[in-house]
Amino acid sequence: MATYVISDIHGEYDRFLELLDRIGLREEDTLYILGDVLDRGPHPIRTLLFLMKMPNVVCLAGNHELMALECLEFLMKEITDMSIGELDEKMLGNLVTWQYNGSSTTIEEFRALSREMQRAVIDFLKEFSIYEELTVNGKEYLLVHGGLGNYNPEKDIEDYSLKELIWDRAEYGILYFEDVYVVTGHTPTQEISGNPRPGYIFRGNNHIAIDCGCNRPDGRLGAICLDTGEEFYA
Repeated sequence: MATYVISDIHGEYDRFLELLDRIGLREEDTLYILGDVLDRGPHPIRTLLFLMKMPNVVCLAGNHELMALECLEFLMKEITDMSIGELDEKMLGNLVTWQYNGSSTTIEEFRALSREMQRAVIDFLKEFSIYEELTVNGKEYLLVHGGLGNYNPEKDIEDYSLKELIWDRAEYGILYFEDVYVVTGHTPTQEISGNPRPGYIFRGNNHIAIDCGCNRPDGRLGAICLDTGEEFYA
């Protein structure tokens, strides 16, 4: 059995299936998804429905899942005077922010679902974890979507806010822990200063950054096997 990690699929369903094929994922393996399954790409909900059927997958929340959860239940409502009255400044701001960040494909596919499946999707998203701590082959790993915002070496992981873990970006020039590898998505590796391989998995200072910018012209979807360190791309 092996442990694999993928992040920031962003609706690239076909590329995700291609990557799974390259990995050769088995039932006894475990696959961690570090958030941002949704938005931007053509098939975010189709990807999510596929993940819902995979018993060996553990999903973590990304900022795009948080934005979706803030808006999807409101979008399920029938347009009535009552629902329009509930569109306060905060909800309007949430919808605008989500739209700016690429929500259109998620909303389009979500609206095509039955009410029962819409509720199942929301319930599934609510089960996403915020972070995971693993030991693989004697090495310690912290899996989180974004980073450790306002990092302090004296700060316990439980003391970080949702924003600090999911929205804030990792500081790849800082060694967070001597004996723990921090695996993150959220920041495309094309944007990591000094990265010798932009668009591929970055390793340095006990960081492993695996968002390879799959929606970018120079990007791809990446995965890493924590047992062997082997990298896979689609």
